[in-house]
Amino acid sequence: MATTTRTDELARADLEHVIHPLYHPAAQQGAIIWERGEGVWLYDVEGRRYLDALSGLWNVAVGHGRRELAEAAAAQMQKLAFANGYTGFSNVPAIELATRLAALAPGDLNAVFFTSGGGESNESAFKMARFLWNVQGKPEKFKIISRFDAYHGVTTAAMAATGIPPYWDRFGPLAPGFLHAVAPNPYHLGLREDYSEDPEQTARLALQAIEEIIQREGPETCAAIVAEPIQGAGGVIIPPASYIRGLRDLCDRYELYLIADEVITGFGRTGRWFGMEHFGVQPDMMTFAKAVTSGYHQLGGLMISERLQAILAAQPPDVKWMHAYTYSAHPVACAVGLANLAIIEREGLVERAARMGEMLLSRLEELRELPHVGDVRGLGLIARVELVDDPKTHAPFPPAKKVGDRVMAALRARGVITRNRNDVICLAPPLIINEEEIAFLVDALREAIAEVNRSL
Repeated sequence: MATTTRTDELARADLEHVIHPLYHPAAQQGAIIWERGEGVWLYDVEGRRYLDALSGLWNVAVGHGRRELAEAAAAQMQKLAFANGYTGFSNVPAIELATRLAALAPGDLNAVFFTSGGGESNESAFKMARFLWNVQGKPEKFKIISRFDAYHGVTTAAMAATGIPPYWDRFGPLAPGFLHAVAPNPYHLGLREDYSEDPEQTARLALQAIEEIIQREGPETCAAIVAEPIQGAGGVIIPPASYIRGLRDLCDRYELYLIADEVITGFGRTGRWFGMEHFGVQPDMMTFAKAVTSGYHQLGGLMISERLQAILAAQPPDVKWMHAYTYSAHPVACAVGLANLAIIEREGLVERAARMGEMLLSRLEELRELPHVGDVRGLGLIARVELVDDPKTHAPFPPAKKVGDRVMAALRARGVITRNRNDVICLAPPLIINEEEIAFLVDALREAIAEVNRSL
């Protein structure tokens, strides 16, 4: 008679009682059940070790098992675990964290509305844009423009802004007022057959597509453009500077707000504190989450420029921004955020991400010698390896081959966990990763690709 193990019991209880994100019960069969983490490593309930090559979900910047963050949370819980953060109240950690963020953020992004995560942060940005135009006498300016392939969350409005159709399926009609540019995507830099081979030309075409949306809808109806400095869930795709600068120009010419979604790129991931710094562009609003606490507590936020803050402050007492979350400015989350930023600064992790990122990209470039490896690119400690049917033309594999999924399985067997977007392998390890761990990661990826190649 077969013996039931602890893992078996946990797996059964998981299937019976837990509904997971992006859920289907069949996909949950054989799931890894995590028990602990240390540095860049995760350990399952049976003691097997895996390199966390995506920092959890792009968020565990300082690595797993940082006692200092647990102690910061415990100390704040003992002092003040929760208090109402609505207008008329505040708390010390929230004030201190907002002040620190204002000092770190680009330009004059100087005021913070705290949320519990990235989706809430983007929802808040959309509502802020609409509110600000409304109080300036332009309530018809409510439409939000984003890119096809963009990811901004899956709450109702954030899902409508997200440009990845599988996230829309079977949830009814999208919220109105969200528009997607579907022209050649500058993030791909012309690496597919149907895109220009000139990245600058591709950027011009994409900006033209956005401008056509503005002109078709009427700039008097458009509130904002939202963009990730680097698309993360879309497949780690990095635009030329001319594209991001072009977005700023469009917003200035047509009176739209530019919202930078820094949920993935913020807090050192790209080798700068924030991704927009690579392009020399200051947005009107910036959303953040994930690495602000390295995932040790749920926290996100929306930052706005001093110009927008002044519009808020100028309203009469009966005109309030009626938007709220119970856990906005949560004192424990903010205390953990402060401790996390202190680690990033003390250990020089922003600079380390730039340095280790160069090493990671150099090693990944060696994979181009393998059959079916197409695009390899990275910025800081965020990178992509694209698998293609024909590297010369960048023709993709037929979706039915599920090459990316097969490489994921081969990587998992070699002790590496990450995610893929179709046949693009996405990498974003913790900022503390060292040379030996980078070598382990790239060697495992090389072996996994080679194994799958042999079966094609």
